[in-house]
Amino acid sequence: MTGDTLLSVEGLSVAINGKTILDDVSLTLAAGKILALTGESGSGKSMTALAVMGLLPGRARATGAIRLGGTDLLTRTEAQMCDLRGNDIGMIFQEPMTALNPVQTIGDQVAETILIHGAADRQAARIRAAQVLGRVGLPQDRFPLTRYPHELSGGQRQRVVIAMAIALRPKLLIADEPTTALDVTTQAQILDLLQSLVREEGMALLMITHDLAVVSDMADDIAVMQRGKVVETGPTRQLFARMAHPYTRQLFEASGHRVSLPPHPPADRPLLEVQSVSRDYPLPRRLPFMPRQNFRAVNDVSFALMQGDRVGLVGESGCGKSTLTRAILGLEPVQEGRILLDGAPVFAHGHPNLEVRRKMQVVFQDPYGSFNPRHRVGKLITEPFHLLPAQPGASERQDRIAEALTAVGLSPGDADRYIHAFSGGQRQRIAIARALIIRPELIVFDEAVSALDVRVRAQILDLMADLSRQYRLSYLFISHDLSVVRTITDRVLVMRHGRIVEDGPTEQVYTDPQHPYTRQLLDAAPRLPEITPESPHAPA
Repeated sequence: MTGDTLLSVEGLSVAINGKTILDDVSLTLAAGKILALTGESGSGKSMTALAVMGLLPGRARATGAIRLGGTDLLTRTEAQMCDLRGNDIGMIFQEPMTALNPVQTIGDQVAETILIHGAADRQAARIRAAQVLGRVGLPQDRFPLTRYPHELSGGQRQRVVIAMAIALRPKLLIADEPTTALDVTTQAQILDLLQSLVREEGMALLMITHDLAVVSDMADDIAVMQRGKVVETGPTRQLFARMAHPYTRQLFEASGHRVSLPPHPPADRPLLEVQSVSRDYPLPRRLPFMPRQNFRAVNDVSFALMQGDRVGLVGESGCGKSTLTRAILGLEPVQEGRILLDGAPVFAHGHPNLEVRRKMQVVFQDPYGSFNPRHRVGKLITEPFHLLPAQPGASERQDRIAEALTAVGLSPGDADRYIHAFSGGQRQRIAIARALIIRPELIVFDEAVSALDVRVRAQILDLMADLSRQYRLSYLFISHDLSVVRTITDRVLVMRHGRIVEDGPTEQVYTDPQHPYTRQLLDAAPRLPEITPESPHAPA
């Protein structure tokens, strides 16, 4: 069956309340092949996938044809589509924790897919669930069917979602940004798993992503979408060599964007000092009255961040980055060592030291989740004022709001709008404005650009470089994206199993890593293909 056209999207247009969302989209995908659908947020990638699944919003109107093995899915009833979903079409969603039921075991959730379609009785369904979980790298001797989603890491949860999608061996697999929130080694494992499923099971894979580097080595064909239209499509190597459409070129350049960090004079004193810090968490008792064991999440970590330093912290999920971040912010105590900012402890006498807290701010991964949607932007970005010993007067308050919004490339008039009125990139700018408004000495960026598409990410990184130039920012940049850390930091720390295993100038660590784990991370990172100078579209 490999090589036969399995999915054919012909002139698909979708409108919601009269507004065109998809405009004359046409795609073909053969069995045993991978088609990558790429573009920015809002380009129509996910809406195309939802149309194929028959999951368009109630007010959506679709025209054209979506043929799966000759059957036009747009003519199928909801009952008929329910038979197709899971049986013939499987879907892997971006965020596994929202796709999984937290009160059901992983075995029951995979078996449920089989039982709903009447493909087996309960006992046979559990046997098949065990087989398919083993197939995606979750063997029963280490991951029994009785595990719950919260007992697994992000990559392991994504494997459960993949197991649910392939339980009935569907002909078509749709993966909607399946690796965006994963670290580089887990991302590489998931991509290898998807490739092996296509190769060994003969499935067709429609891979939706905003990052060309992720699919450059795995996709047979790429289709580039912009504003609801397919602007360029073709075999992967040919598309990268040609890049006939300017938008494709813009995506490619943004994927490998490098910022120009301003030099900073050497400082004579450390701003942040982490001295032999360890952080333990109690584990549940296996038996009543049994001594409680501890898990050491951060183990004897020491480093200093000087005034004006721009330091990156990288490592896999579960390595201790977030635990160390919470300790630095004074949100959790440590069992050993101490953390000082400007010579004062960040956590003292059993509670955060507010004198120190006002010198630090944090920018989170999900800006929308860190804002109260009922408040206007002006109120949202002045939340840190509660840390100040004296509140600014009305006039000074307005001046600071205007200054902060202008600094991040927004207008002072945006202070009167609500957060839902902004795009993802604009929300992140507002989060940075909130961090800047009390003029902190240190900003912690916690995966601050990992949820953004490549062009918006490039804009935010350029903004950080500009702010570093204007305000001489000192920051700790935490990320699993090694390409981003390379361009936005002067120094990088590599963390593994709670320890810092490598610490050095960014370019030195990237070009000549000393620790095997650092080399492993760098090898796993996705890379854009090289463009030959002879190409007419090669960058100057």
